[in-house]
Amino acid sequence: MTPRFRPLLALPLLLGGFTACQTTSRQAADLLVYNATVYTVDSAFSKAQAFAVKDGKFVGIGTADELRGKFQAEQEVDAQGQFIYPGFYDAHCHFYRYALGLRDADLVGTGSWQEVVQKLQQQRQQYPQAAWLTGRGWDQNDWPNKQFPTKDTLDALFPNTPVFIIRVDGHAALVNQKALDLAGVTARTPISGGTITKDASGKLTGLLVDNAVRLVSGKIPEPTAAEAEAALLDAQKRCVAVGLTSMADAGLEKANVDRIDGLQQQGKLKVRLYAMLAPTKENKDHYLKHGPVFKDRLTVCSFKVYADGALGSRGACLIHPYSDRPKETGFLLSSVADFRNLAKELAASKFQMNTHAIGDSSNRLLLDIYGEALKGQKDRRWRIEHAQVVSREDVAKFGQYGIVPSVQPTHATSDMYWAGERLGAERLKTAYAFNDLRKQYGQVALGSDFPVEDINPLFGFHSAVARQDAKNYPAQGFQMENALSREDALRGMTTWAAHAAFEDKQKGSIRPGMAADFVILNLDLLQAPKEKLRGAKVQQTWIAGERVFGGK
Repeated sequence: MTPRFRPLLALPLLLGGFTACQTTSRQAADLLVYNATVYTVDSAFSKAQAFAVKDGKFVGIGTADELRGKFQAEQEVDAQGQFIYPGFYDAHCHFYRYALGLRDADLVGTGSWQEVVQKLQQQRQQYPQAAWLTGRGWDQNDWPNKQFPTKDTLDALFPNTPVFIIRVDGHAALVNQKALDLAGVTARTPISGGTITKDASGKLTGLLVDNAVRLVSGKIPEPTAAEAEAALLDAQKRCVAVGLTSMADAGLEKANVDRIDGLQQQGKLKVRLYAMLAPTKENKDHYLKHGPVFKDRLTVCSFKVYADGALGSRGACLIHPYSDRPKETGFLLSSVADFRNLAKELAASKFQMNTHAIGDSSNRLLLDIYGEALKGQKDRRWRIEHAQVVSREDVAKFGQYGIVPSVQPTHATSDMYWAGERLGAERLKTAYAFNDLRKQYGQVALGSDFPVEDINPLFGFHSAVARQDAKNYPAQGFQMENALSREDALRGMTTWAAHAAFEDKQKGSIRPGMAADFVILNLDLLQAPKEKLRGAKVQQTWIAGERVFGGK
């Protein structure tokens, strides 16, 4: 063989070596998802077609060809042209309470008091050995006479079983005489920040409002550890099925947080929780001493405070009287001095203060107390939860003091039928003003307050952008000047919700370095007709690169 032919014979070897180098130079990845419309919800709100995941985090975003040239993935998933979003984040809910209530009688949507009673009878037949008969979700505003019920029927039907059924907003409950007796509640029991309702003759009606609810609820036996674990895992299944990967649980005791943490550490509880602490002595003694907790799936850096009650039960604290009860203005659940002292205490710590404030009076008070306590600190991310009725002169304080508005879009479309009766036409205009609040702070965190509302975050998305109920009523939307754009609604349930929890550097968008939490839907939320938004179906839900719902 002559020397001049040697380079030609060597060429396949050189090409083979080049190909091998090209293959080995690609980075290892766990997952490659392709053939999708990916809404990254990054700062530019950019779109992509594919992404790669390694060790539970996004490591590459782009096209399938680009990523295959850069990564060698153990698993590839064809999204089949569907739509991918960051994992949905409910910025205000009650996950733990929802879990424990899954065995309660479901009274949501009942059209009469008679229907409530029927459901309780069915619940009693299903759980005949239960020590208490409990239920949740009734709303007298949905009934023909719109009057609060009394305990008489419950006393007749369940004389030896304590009954506790809580109103849809969680701020009022109806109990029977057996429950009152077990709790030691009489017509002479003192109460502050709540009401033990009596009739004209001074007899107890069984209706308890706000702080009075706790007099009886505290007597309901706690679940065993096994019961609580089973309930939490059942609740998780339901939540991931609607695309929830993160949730802010509003108002937990240390024991609840420890139980959640333990299940997460065992790998049983996959969802991520931002736990707001109840401001109890035990919680403050422990957490203010040891500081915030930032783990992969658990954040504890806030205290949840209740300023007032709910609008539906007239416990929301208003500046001027209720339009339908001219002698009532609602009430605060603690003293002004208590709120001010707690704010001062938390301002000296590393914890957020997140306050439930519904009425315009409670919102004004807490915004001013926040401003006094923070002294110009703009990035403490203290929050007003609900911010439901805010007077025009107080809206600007969200921006002035750097206060996060944490709101629930479905509250607007649930309350719109009767909120005007409580507030009057003029005051209603400054209620559920989500877009006005967004303009002040620059962001708005969106939640559902479930189990007060449904757990499905897409219902909230629809309410935020269309300001309509499940039947697409009203046709033109409710106070559309305060609707959110679709982009902002998606931000509110992803990256803005994460920001409100000091988690925006870890999750909330699809970009390198962020937690690989994502949802695959069959619908383009940014383009689909509004009337189709509630019907969007979650195909798959992934947390940290692990599929937790859907798929094969």
